Amino acid sequence: MPQVAIIMGSANDYPILEPACKLLEHFGVSYTVRVLSAHRTPREAADFAGKLEEMGVQVVIAAAGKAAALPGVIAAHTLLPVIGLPIKSSTMDGMDSLLSIVQMPPGIPVATVAINGGENAALLAVQIMTLTNPELKKAFAEHRKQQTQKVLEQDRQLQLDIAAK
Repeated sequence: MPQVAIIMGSANDYPILEPACKLLEHFGVSYTVRVLSAHRTPREAADFAGKLEEMGVQVVIAAAGKAAALPGVIAAHTLLPVIGLPIKSSTMDGMDSLLSIVQMPPGIPVATVAINGGENAALLAVQIMTLTNPELKKAFAEHRKQQTQKVLEQDRQLQLDIAAK
């Protein structure tokens, strides 16, 4: 049973989502990936969104470019948290996508990450799931700790390099 549903408006978006999939795998989070369009397959997108809870999905990542209606359409058909991932397109460098997702009308919220921010979408999905999963919370805390250690090591190495000059 997938814990996260990743939905994209086009298969061309998968390279942005591949790192998100790898992060979910790192945390042992199961997922499903679908290509569904808010405009070209609206019925199928709505049907899929309506079945997410019975599938066991806890969080949705919906990625779209240009008009970027997909995250909002999914959110309108489920009570699950939806994370919108704006995809950089040839139009406006993805600002159109970002604004389409972040400017949801009152009552249908969509959390939104940075343009092409697939990794942050996965991390936010994991973070949401830590509310009910203590083991995942430990793994997430360890991930944060490793990030901190990596930056501190970079700082230490930079200080050594400067001192050596």
